[in-house]
Amino acid sequence: MPGPTAPAAAAAGAQQAEGGMSPLVKSAAQGLVMFFAVQFMMSKFLPNKGTSTQAVTDESGKVVAVAPNNAEIPPFQARPDTLSEGAVWNPVPQRIAPMWPLDTSLDVTIIVSPTFVSEPLAKVPKERKIVEETGFIYGDYDQSRVIDKTFAVPKEVQNNGTLWGHFYVGISGSILDPSTPGYDPSRAYHFLHPLTQYIPQKKVVKTKNLLVAAEDTEEVEEEVPTGPIITSHYHPNVTMSFIPDSGVMQYPTVHPAVRQYIHMEATGARDATGQNGWYYPILFINTFWQLKSHMTTLNSTVTQLPIHIDLNHLANWKFSLIASLDEGAKQSARNAAHGISSAGGGDGSEFEMIKEVLLDTNPWLLGTTVIVSIFHMLFEMLAFKSDISHYRNKKNNVGISVRSILGNVFMQAVIFLYLLDNNENTSWMILFSQGMGILLEFWKITTVVNVRIRDSAPGSLLPYRIAFEDKHKLSETEEKTKEYDAVAFKYLYMVAVPLLLAYAAYSLYYETHKSWYSFIIATLVGSVYAYGFLMMVPSLYINYRLKSVAHMPGRAMMYKFLNTFIDDLFAFTIKMPTLHRLATLRDDVIFFVYLYQSWKYKVDYTRVNEFGQGGGDEVVDEKKDEPAESVVAAEPSQDVAKATGSKTKGGATKRK
Repeated sequence: MPGPTAPAAAAAGAQQAEGGMSPLVKSAAQGLVMFFAVQFMMSKFLPNKGTSTQAVTDESGKVVAVAPNNAEIPPFQARPDTLSEGAVWNPVPQRIAPMWPLDTSLDVTIIVSPTFVSEPLAKVPKERKIVEETGFIYGDYDQSRVIDKTFAVPKEVQNNGTLWGHFYVGISGSILDPSTPGYDPSRAYHFLHPLTQYIPQKKVVKTKNLLVAAEDTEEVEEEVPTGPIITSHYHPNVTMSFIPDSGVMQYPTVHPAVRQYIHMEATGARDATGQNGWYYPILFINTFWQLKSHMTTLNSTVTQLPIHIDLNHLANWKFSLIASLDEGAKQSARNAAHGISSAGGGDGSEFEMIKEVLLDTNPWLLGTTVIVSIFHMLFEMLAFKSDISHYRNKKNNVGISVRSILGNVFMQAVIFLYLLDNNENTSWMILFSQGMGILLEFWKITTVVNVRIRDSAPGSLLPYRIAFEDKHKLSETEEKTKEYDAVAFKYLYMVAVPLLLAYAAYSLYYETHKSWYSFIIATLVGSVYAYGFLMMVPSLYINYRLKSVAHMPGRAMMYKFLNTFIDDLFAFTIKMPTLHRLATLRDDVIFFVYLYQSWKYKVDYTRVNEFGQGGGDEVVDEKKDEPAESVVAAEPSQDVAKATGSKTKGGATKRK
């Protein structure tokens, strides 16, 4: 019986059932593809600001033509004192080049402050100077520094404030403080960056024990806060990387996630064309790998904080990719906090899960998982195709458990309702795939029976009822199938109903719920999660009584069972409750029973069998009434032989 975590695990189980880890891998792949696609489109189709003649307005308001901006940008130290004749100074530089050459020795000082207003470095207490590095060689990838410090948390930050980092970078020996006489902006620069993040707390769901008195419920509800709460969070690990190979950039078309780290030369100097400028070395504050689960919520109880800084270099392509992905995930979280829908309907939590998997999983195991997940999606599509083909080509109801199909519709509908009731930010893709599964099961029903709406019996509460009527007069074997299906479900009810009632009583007495509706959905989804595999048992029972598996969709079953083993791999790769890890093994039992039945009741799938099927699920020529001969490798049961009018000789079956 599932414990209190069953409903939460059910959601994970539902998503895993829709493709294991494939949604996570799919999200990462989509992010990479989108980034490179945007970069390609911008480079190919946006107008190149630097290679075409431009119209610029000068100070007098006169429009003048500027020559194509494709000249080489001189080093900053060799910049001209005046613009070329006819050139116009552009307030927005079109092309920008690095300001300082590689191999420059740099000094870096970083202080923490509760305000974005800079203060003289001489007056800053030493304990707030978390970084004081000298002689860092810009462009030397072997250069790497590690800094560990502890600092006191300002009271303003304890009161849900922002902790700011003031960054001072300059050529070694230069004055870093802009407020100090003699400061030279061509040799040093200052910028600030927040060291905390504002993260919306998960919305607190009002829950109550449905059996307690009404007055107690009201008191509990008054204590539950409503609406999203945004609080300041801090992560102790920060990676700061210089980007030495950023090169010349087309500034107006730079991605906003990258542009926020570009600091232009302070005086506004331009080259002879008046269109191009320079920028200071890019220092990337990399928060991409900061997981929310590792962050500290800042409040009055937090008085001291540690900080671990890795100061190094990073390639430009990695910087562009990481900055874009990180900003996209943060924007999704901000949109979700303000109630704005984003593509996919998520709040960035899926991307957070991807990062957690990448950090906590062995690289070899992770690589294997990514490759296997591709096969998982392939097998899903093949199983879907084979399942549809099997039911489209099936001419009778032999071996089909109609009750199992109805049960699958019910279980998938329960999971769908649970996702709607408990996950406000559930991705629409998950809901869509779940809905498609329900429609497929509904379609299967229409292939084996006629679904009709009939008048209800006298005295019924509802005026109409849904009736399932046979499509044709059933043969004796089909009648036997119907009988075996009823017997299997009779035993299934004897096991499942008491377990369901016991779990419902436990959940009602010990757990809290939003409403009676949520209680019913949570109880049902917990039972589906724990006992859903029992829905395959009637099919195995029918196979046993018919002594045949020829009526089973062999290809679809094999694809589904291959995915079951892939899910086993995922269960031991990603974090999940122990109950869910064990539950992933439940379908394996069904698989091995089916393998045994396939061995026991051998079938030659290359020939048409006693049920009018075969040839690898291919369609039998409808112009012919029936094949002249069908062969099965094993002797069928007496029921099958009697229904098909066949005689047995030497282990083969021939139709009269």
